[in-house]
Amino acid sequence: MSRNYKIRDQEKPYFVTFTVINWIDVFVRREYKDIIVESLNYCINNKGLEVYAWCLMTSHVHLIVGTKGENKLEGILRDVKRHTSKSVLKAIEENLQESRKEWLLWMFERAGKRNPNNTTYQFWQQSSHPIELSTNFIIDQKANYIHNNPCEAGIVTRPEDYLYSSAIDYSGGKGLVEIIHI
Repeated sequence: MSRNYKIRDQEKPYFVTFTVINWIDVFVRREYKDIIVESLNYCINNKGLEVYAWCLMTSHVHLIVGTKGENKLEGILRDVKRHTSKSVLKAIEENLQESRKEWLLWMFERAGKRNPNNTTYQFWQQSSHPIELSTNFIIDQKANYIHNNPCEAGIVTRPEDYLYSSAIDYSGGKGLVEIIHI
């Protein structure tokens, strides 16, 4: 990993992106999306993760996150990626309605065999490219980018209408993940 993509200051918020290998559209079923939501909320409640903004798209998730307490942010993010990859892969394997099951598992297995860091499957791309957010201007810019992602993709016309995002929290509603307003 490049020196530019390291978490240096545990006190700062970071913009991170988890991307499915080959940008595969996995998060098209609610049961797969809910694994991400549950994992984020678990880490918020049990590991000191602070989520300021988030959005789950079909092939990736964007987050503005920080940490409080003794757990380092890179460790929490590693755990989120590890847990969600195992859980989503298991959900795909067990889903009788998953028409792409064989192809998806083959793609993840193929990627896993090409990466010596894995034993069987690789679900997420290796790095999450953390970017330190040092000013309010940059934080607002990244939050707007995150919240407008579903609009840019043509999924919704207003950011707050997308269920798997914190945009609803910033428009006066209550979203799925416990966020801290910026």
